[in-house]
Amino acid sequence: MAGLVSPKPVSYMQHALQYNSYQRSATGYTDTNSIAALSHPVHQTVVPFSGPSPAMLGMHEESKIYNLVIELLDSSTRESALLELSKKREQYDDLALVLWHSFGIMPALLQEIVSVYPLLSPPNLTAHVSNRVCNALALLQCVASHPDTRQLFLNAHIPLFLYPFLNTTSKTRPFEYLRLTSLGVIGALVKQNDNNTVIHFLLSTEIIPLCLRIMETGSELSKTVAIFIVQKILLDETGLTYICHTYERFYAVGTVLSNMVNQLVDTQAVRLLKHVVRCYLRLSDNLRAREALRACLPEPLRDQTFSALLKGDMVTKRCLTTLLNNLNEQ
Repeated sequence: MAGLVSPKPVSYMQHALQYNSYQRSATGYTDTNSIAALSHPVHQTVVPFSGPSPAMLGMHEESKIYNLVIELLDSSTRESALLELSKKREQYDDLALVLWHSFGIMPALLQEIVSVYPLLSPPNLTAHVSNRVCNALALLQCVASHPDTRQLFLNAHIPLFLYPFLNTTSKTRPFEYLRLTSLGVIGALVKQNDNNTVIHFLLSTEIIPLCLRIMETGSELSKTVAIFIVQKILLDETGLTYICHTYERFYAVGTVLSNMVNQLVDTQAVRLLKHVVRCYLRLSDNLRAREALRACLPEPLRDQTFSALLKGDMVTKRCLTTLLNNLNEQ
């Protein structure tokens, strides 16, 4: 891991970050987003005694959103407002804009995050506190995902506030939820198609070593999101060049991937295997890395160890075949 120190080392406790709630984390890493927009019909048909019209319901829901956002400013109402807004964030497309441009809201969310730092070491995080800060991270993930606030989010270096959470090692459920939710914020950033600016930002921080450690020691869900982030970094040309630039960086990534393959022989976690294969395939696009992989690609990927697990998954099977063909080319 030492070889992956970034060009500008970061002091975790001097900076800051964001994400989404635990139960949404694993399902969030597909190629599509499912954010439902509220409808506001232009034409309204009045039917006596039929109840509120869709347009009126939309206005009512917006009013509720605004009231909840205002309640974030009051410490006595903030916890309930965090919970309700985290539930509603996929129902209102412009929530990210409201959160970012409303006076005092972003500092209030960051206050929720920073207030948890003293509980990280020694580990003293309760389930209640973990749930509360995860709700705040969910709103930050909303801001990180929106195209009109994502760059502002990066410019403010808000992702750095989450690194102390990613740097924890306690395996208790409150800490696991916190790590997974924090990873989800980073995952939301790299998930976008035009993420070159995001990759450049992340490469100036310690995100790769943090993700590698979670890929080795985290739960299956955390490993899945962590390797998703590494895969997205590799898919960017700058990210691939960065990781393959020195032997130390390549060795750190390759060692963790190899350990994951050996674990997958026992766990048979197909979701993780798909990401591992894609990471190796992308590494093989670099000529220096390809030479190294010819000698160090784990044997279970060369033989038929995972053939039953990948039965029916033609996409991953093709990726694995392409990887082996790349390594056999002279």
